[in-house]
Amino acid sequence: MSETRTAIVLGASGSVGGALVRALLHDGAFDLVITLGRKSLPDVLAMARASGSELREQLVPDMTPAALTAATVGALRDIDGDVAAFSVLGIGAGTANMSIDAHRAVDVELNAAFARGLRDAGNVRHLAYMTAVGADATASEAGSGAAGMARYNRVKGESEVAVRAQGPAVVSFFRPSMILGSKHTPWILAKLLPVFSVFTPSKFRSITAEQIAMAMIATTKAKPTTSAIYHYREMIDAIARGTTHDAEKGRTS
Repeated sequence: MSETRTAIVLGASGSVGGALVRALLHDGAFDLVITLGRKSLPDVLAMARASGSELREQLVPDMTPAALTAATVGALRDIDGDVAAFSVLGIGAGTANMSIDAHRAVDVELNAAFARGLRDAGNVRHLAYMTAVGADATASEAGSGAAGMARYNRVKGESEVAVRAQGPAVVSFFRPSMILGSKHTPWILAKLLPVFSVFTPSKFRSITAEQIAMAMIATTKAKPTTSAIYHYREMIDAIARGTTHDAEKGRTS
């Protein structure tokens, strides 16, 4: 076993997950990227080969909470050094047509299982976890489960509570609003939202998948000592601080 800076990612198949893995593979701070998922991702493997970085896929065909926890512990068993954890797992579309329990089965139960695996592995201190703006565990369970509605916010909030209670010592919660570059964002909104951003409260401004990834990585590299919530403004500030830090490190190396 050798000392290494490792990143482990849950949710690499999504739009933000793809941006996150791509950024990690090209970030010199990480020697190894581990992904957890039901099946192999050829595009991600090709991305790793092109970058020259090491990628390890930990497949979990039977994606139950117990199996995911065990797979997380197993993936980290032989890893020494600092492990950075990321989860961007969540149902991106179709929640309006799902029961709240079906939504919880993914967003709450699987993320909590991942968090438990990180805690049980014993070598992860910080988790960067993406939920959504409006996350609120006290919101109503009634009505539509569509993104932005009370029931959707309830599930996202419950997932934050579960991950915070069962995961590593420090959890950074990233709460984006509309995600530009996501396959679930209608193209017309992707065109119009930036135009009207000046009139949009900061918390609800649209953000790109790449910016979310950059903010999660910058926050992780800063090694926060307390859990915190990051909306649009905090994510943009984290990117700026990370860029400045990397530039200064480059000048002194």
